[in-house]
Amino acid sequence: MKTLIIEDERPAAKRLAKLLAEHCPSCEILATLDSVKAAVKWLQNAPSPDLIFMDIQLADGLSFDIFSKTEVSAPVIFTTAFDQYTLRAFKVNSVDYLLKPIDPEELKVAIGKYHKFFRQPGTYDRTGIEKMLETVLNQQKYKERFLVKTGQSLSYVPVNDIAYFYSEDGIAFAQCANGKKHIIEYTLDQLETLLDPSDCFRINRQVILRIEAIQKISTWFNSRLKLELSPNNDLNFVVSRERVQDFKKWLDK
Repeated sequence: MKTLIIEDERPAAKRLAKLLAEHCPSCEILATLDSVKAAVKWLQNAPSPDLIFMDIQLADGLSFDIFSKTEVSAPVIFTTAFDQYTLRAFKVNSVDYLLKPIDPEELKVAIGKYHKFFRQPGTYDRTGIEKMLETVLNQQKYKERFLVKTGQSLSYVPVNDIAYFYSEDGIAFAQCANGKKHIIEYTLDQLETLLDPSDCFRINRQVILRIEAIQKISTWFNSRLKLELSPNNDLNFVVSRERVQDFKKWLDK
């Protein structure tokens, strides 16, 4: 099996080569490249390998740029220390996704997937592969904690410690269940995409709450709902009329 390694960290490249020698003796490493530029040039001038191991963050940019600059016909196993690129990785030829430092057992599993689904293109069901990738894409990861600053100190607040988020004078705050509040460097629109929708709901333009914060729900004029949250503050926690039906469905899950 002819393989290509695209990795800009020399120790990581050496470790991967060693792991391949130990766990996949049939692998022949054709080249080890350290940049988008070098990878594009190599792929344009050499026969396609059977499999590519590709770090996501390279010396001169993200490896996804390779796909926009040349055709990559070989399947890819992505490697990186930063898992925020997971979804994007699976959109381009990906067999699997390995976090550094690479675990030998996970490497063996990834190579097994290659042998099962990609090694003989005529024998695997592409529809099945697409469904597998679609499943991975739908497994979105949500924020688990937020970095906050207190004076000159940095710390973090777990999402589970936050009762609700609100915006005031263009600044977003996280109101914690213990009464403390922190400035959050996100807008509420951004927070909507980062928070688990099964746990968090935006009741109006100003507030996103977690379900544990709700103490009481009352009908309100103009077909709206008024909420009592804990901890309370000077905000009016009112579910906007256009959000009431979705809010009821969210509560009833």
